[in-house]
Amino acid sequence: MAHVQWTGGLEHWTRKGDIKLFLWQKPARARVPSAGTILFVHGSSMASQPTFDLTVPDRPYSSVMDWFAERGFDTWCMDNEGYGRSDKHRPINFDISNGADDLAAGSAYILKTTGAKQLMVYGISSGALKAALFAERHPERVARLALDAFVWTGDGSPTLAERRKKLPEFLANNQRPIDRAFVHSIFNRDHPGCADDATMEAFANAILTLDRSMPTGTYVDMCSKLPVVDPHNIRAATLIMRGEFDGIASLDDLIQFYQRLPSSNKQFSIMPGISHASFQQKNYLMVYAILHGFFAMPEPSYKG
Repeated sequence: MAHVQWTGGLEHWTRKGDIKLFLWQKPARARVPSAGTILFVHGSSMASQPTFDLTVPDRPYSSVMDWFAERGFDTWCMDNEGYGRSDKHRPINFDISNGADDLAAGSAYILKTTGAKQLMVYGISSGALKAALFAERHPERVARLALDAFVWTGDGSPTLAERRKKLPEFLANNQRPIDRAFVHSIFNRDHPGCADDATMEAFANAILTLDRSMPTGTYVDMCSKLPVVDPHNIRAATLIMRGEFDGIASLDDLIQFYQRLPSSNKQFSIMPGISHASFQQKNYLMVYAILHGFFAMPEPSYKG
């Protein structure tokens, strides 16, 4: 297996109590004024750098952080407790609420370090749940919220119906093993062919460089505790992003959530040819463009 190294960014560390949390920054490249500060939030089965700062030969801008940094955004990601370079020693399953606590600590550090007033936050899969819960708890810190591969109640989700079969196993253990075959299964469970082989291999190499097992907490939450987010409490401008073939949430589940969001500044985007891991799909540049359109949109000056 190729051991992956990350370059071109800045390492940061902060604390949540006595827990050390790792953050990775790729600053904006030569644009004044800044287009904004983005915090990317990873999902259940991989740390942050493999997801948001991937390198794939002959696939330009496999790093979404590089793509947005070139467009004037200060880009950040962080490893939740239990993942990647962050502390993993506590004997807990590192659930969604714990992940939202990490985002509270990480966001406080980013705002203090950069002087930014608010963040644009993107979360994918269970990372979208963590991001949404963080936005509920700290509305003053979130300017815009993008929720990709999100799920609200879980009704009508084929992925979660399948995953619930293993719930007793997840409840009995704080960790679950992962390997290359597992990473491939992320791409093959909904609609095979949406990602190319080279990207899947690079993604697996990056994930397995940092972790050989993953916490079970987000799986337990998504299989047995939904909903964990109340849309009525999310005040930020919000974008819901759903891959055409994604099995984590039914379209109806997401539309019900979307209808309950109180902000009039909200969007819903269905992404053609996308299954679950949006940034690692063949249509990834389309995903970037959708997200950029939302993050770069001028604030409404007239609100009626």
